Amino acid sequence: MGNRINSPAVLWAVTAVVALATAGCASRGGSGSQPAAAPAPAAAAPAAPSGPKAGMDARGNVTDSSKVEAGSGRTVKGLNGYEGEITGNPARNSKFTRLQIGMSAKQVTDLAGPPTDQGAYVTGKAFIPFYFGSDRHRFEMTYKGQGRLIFAGGGMGEYTGGNLIWIIHNANESGYR
Repeated sequence: MGNRINSPAVLWAVTAVVALATAGCASRGGSGSQPAAAPAPAAAAPAAPSGPKAGMDARGNVTDSSKVEAGSGRTVKGLNGYEGEITGNPARNSKFTRLQIGMSAKQVTDLAGPPTDQGAYVTGKAFIPFYFGSDRHRFEMTYKGQGRLIFAGGGMGEYTGGNLIWIIHNANESGYR
């Protein structure tokens, strides 16, 4: 009876040794017994798709604000060093032309007026344990015939604040999310 091996404990110990050995090899760039893979030739890289991006037409106008993806506009620096994005072309007499990336929600509503609709949602960063940085949630304002404004940040539990990080110009905006 005294010679029995506790198989769950052995399995755990073997798993731990394999994990540590693998992590050690990865931190040194491999085991050293195999040559490093040669980089792929540049010509083999797939070509970037041409044509309009999702939710936009060929002239850069936004046709559907809900389908526009981050990175489809131009990146700009705003107030207090905030970086953001401006997508699409402003409508005639747009209230959005006076706005700057980095403005607070209060500053925006003072200049552009109250939105037609608004709402908040969490981002993937909200699910990172012990992450207390910004951009855990986003706040969105829609303006009929103008477009959408996206805010990031705000305090913990405050879903109506933050700073403007994305202006989406859309003259055909319905005003509702």
